[in-house]
Amino acid sequence: MNEKRLIREEEKELIHFLLLQLNLNPADYPYDEYVDDYEGGIMGSISLGGDVNGYAGDLIQVEYTDADGTPVVITLTHDHQHRLLDLDFWKVDFSKLIEYPTPDKVTVRTAE
Repeated sequence: MNEKRLIREEEKELIHFLLLQLNLNPADYPYDEYVDDYEGGIMGSISLGGDVNGYAGDLIQVEYTDADGTPVVITLTHDHQHRLLDLDFWKVDFSKLIEYPTPDKVTVRTAE
């Protein structure tokens, strides 16, 4: 991981939106104001400061199509203390994220 940086407004907006999709109160799922970028920030994944040894599962997954037409899966995870752990981006071709998704451009994944 890199040096910590302040969480960006678009990241906060996406996290807030994802929690609301689950009818969860964002105030019940705190995260650090300083985050770590994964993969050098290439795909957009960040560590939100939860207990990395206390992974309690995925809260939600959404899909997004980046500006180059490549599908991206975004997963919000939490730890056993209800702290947010990661906002994880997986761009299927592992390339750099071109455009950060806004809530109106993501689709909640349904169970298969």
